[in-house]
Amino acid sequence: MALQSDRSTPGKEPAWRNECGIVGNTWRKYVDRKNIVLQFLVNNLSTDILKQYETRLELLKKCSYYIDVLPKHFALGDQKLFQPNVLYQLIDPCKFLRMKNVGSTQVKIQLFLQREYLDELKNGHEELKVIAKISDVTLFLLHWNTTCSKLGQLLSTLKNLISVLVPGKLYVKHQLMSDAKSNKIPQLRVVLRTKMPVEFDRKESMAYHNSVKLKWLVPGEEVHHDQYELVYKLLEPRYCIERNQLGVIPVESDSIEIGNLQPASLYEFTIRRADNYTLVYSAWCDIMILKTKVSNHLLYVNNNTSHFT
Repeated sequence: MALQSDRSTPGKEPAWRNECGIVGNTWRKYVDRKNIVLQFLVNNLSTDILKQYETRLELLKKCSYYIDVLPKHFALGDQKLFQPNVLYQLIDPCKFLRMKNVGSTQVKIQLFLQREYLDELKNGHEELKVIAKISDVTLFLLHWNTTCSKLGQLLSTLKNLISVLVPGKLYVKHQLMSDAKSNKIPQLRVVLRTKMPVEFDRKESMAYHNSVKLKWLVPGEEVHHDQYELVYKLLEPRYCIERNQLGVIPVESDSIEIGNLQPASLYEFTIRRADNYTLVYSAWCDIMILKTKVSNHLLYVNNNTSHFT
């Protein structure tokens, strides 16, 4: 969109005037430029568009971020060398740990910038709505250069937001290989990869007399048998021995059954992706509370609480 600043030398305007007494050329400028503002709002900063960005940002906050080390170029016959389990054995552990710290910092910065850019766009949306409602033709045209500057600034912010919505590659300042091994493989590239958050399936998870059956899913995709960490604990234990009703269980499926629980008791369950060698950032876990039965009737506490740690 080309935004015309009001710096041209005014020519001779037509003599006719509209119903409001505004000279025709001036009125056309007012209408055309107001349409520019309205079109910008509709095409770039509509309420629906901002909601989509908000949903995207909330999802990215819940994702887990991993670091991938890949060769920049493949040579024929090098496929075995570039397998992850072989490649990571060649990497200097201390250098890789530093790179993971860099990746964690980059993710946090990107998440921060995403929120800052979106908030700026939301404020700009409100400002443009006020500008579009200005009915005073002279006032609107008087501040048109300022409005043009605002539109350009918001367009730049929008581009910046889009640029940080996808994790990028990391800058490798030092070689990840030791000096003795660096000549065995070509130069590497380091990128960030995301995995969607894991959440409890609250329709399929249920409690029984002294046990529970838990199921979880990854919204928008099929659950792969990744590594997860399930934590459970008894809430409000009444006796000292009940304080031992807790545990951490590594799981590689999408469901589990836990027995030997106290009847008629509240249990808190937490599910998250398990930590591994390439994980650099993961602040999300999903929490659900179930109550074991007293009788044949199933008691279920529908608690959708989730949080970041």
